Amino acid sequence: MTAAARGLQSVSRAAFSWQPTGRAQQTLAAAVSRSGVGLHSGARATATLLPTRAGEGRYFVVEGEETRVAAEVGNAETQSPLCTTLRSGGGAARVRTVEHLLSAMEALGVDNCRVEVSGSDEVPLLDGSAQEWVEAIRSAGLCVAEDISGEKLEKMAPKIDEPVYLRKDDCFVSAFPSSQIHITYGIDFPKAPAIGCQWFTTFLDANIYSSKIAPARTFCIFEEVEKMRSAGLIKGGSLESAMVCSMTRGWLNPPLRFEDEPCRHKVLDLIGDFSLLAQNGNQGFPIAHVVAYKAGHALHTNFLRQLSGRITADQEKLA
Repeated sequence: MTAAARGLQSVSRAAFSWQPTGRAQQTLAAAVSRSGVGLHSGARATATLLPTRAGEGRYFVVEGEETRVAAEVGNAETQSPLCTTLRSGGGAARVRTVEHLLSAMEALGVDNCRVEVSGSDEVPLLDGSAQEWVEAIRSAGLCVAEDISGEKLEKMAPKIDEPVYLRKDDCFVSAFPSSQIHITYGIDFPKAPAIGCQWFTTFLDANIYSSKIAPARTFCIFEEVEKMRSAGLIKGGSLESAMVCSMTRGWLNPPLRFEDEPCRHKVLDLIGDFSLLAQNGNQGFPIAHVVAYKAGHALHTNFLRQLSGRITADQEKLA
């Protein structure tokens, strides 16, 4: 085990606790769908969001598969380049690129939801941000969820009680006790001066998320596109669904929505990945000040595995 992994694991058992929020779990008031191309598959897909009972949490059902894929960190694959992939407990059912949709659901309080994915095993990318998912959720509306007995369930939230961190090389994710959710994220792309080093810090609620985080689109480096496509990735990427930055020519499809849009998108991804700490309709993102630098999907989810004690011997080697 690496020193970084030991640094987190030594305090992980006492690092967080579940706290009542005083709010009831919610679900959608109506079904809503969005269709588009998958980032990596290039196939056209539809994701339909459906109301479900309190306590069921968020889960995916992929066309042609009977098994539910719960949006929980135990189902997150450790090897999933450039996206977050969920696979049912060792089974064949999988769903890719879930992070933008989960980010919007976590931030807007969709605690329980059945997501049916058809046409592909990948959630559609849409415009590369979470903005269309926010609009879809708001068009459907939210309501208090009830369980099979018609009872409401109180929503619980994980609360960080001790500082914790996970580091790999010069990249890290850390979390500190805080009375509210606070996120600070840093990125550094010295080979692409138009991006460079950026930091973004924010508190988190539905309104802040909708206006300052959800519109931020995914991005890539132009000179790396062919290499990624040769590896079978980003087949569905385009100038309409991602920001593309050249090392020498800068942004190829301006204007940016924010001066620091790349860094804000990393915060969007972090929220989606951290939503995987949720279980049974409870909150996923911990009440904490989360600070991350050059982290990415793999480090996000590995941090959650370490925090929750859901790490296997093979996963331990990747820490």
